[in-house]
Amino acid sequence: MAPTHIEHIGIAVKNLQGSIKYYEDILGLKCYSIEEVKDQKVKTAFFLVGQTKIELLESTDPEGSIGKFIEKRGEGVHHVAFAVTNLPEQLKEVEAKGIQLIDKQPRKGAEGLNIAFLHPKSTHGVLTELCEKA
Repeated sequence: MAPTHIEHIGIAVKNLQGSIKYYEDILGLKCYSIEEVKDQKVKTAFFLVGQTKIELLESTDPEGSIGKFIEKRGEGVHHVAFAVTNLPEQLKEVEAKGIQLIDKQPRKGAEGLNIAFLHPKSTHGVLTELCEKA
């Protein structure tokens, strides 16, 4: 695998609007997109920093993965996402190398990307997302 760049860093937040205010008013960034991804039970907000995006994730359901993450660990860095090409093949490759997959097949994510997650138990504690433009 050869990721082309860090696509984004996902940060779990309790309150999307309050968090957007911090990133805009304090850091001087501009939120360019807010989107709800219903099947993932999350609302997202994106900021661009150079070529890398920051994705804020607010749970829309306490039983969703972000809701459970915040309940267990609190707000903070949730995942690092790498841009790749040929995502289905990349998943086969990393699984063959012993990496535990959360997603065996790509699924739709925010911004129209195809995404898949690698389990942090096999990635040294970092939830890793692989992304490909659809």
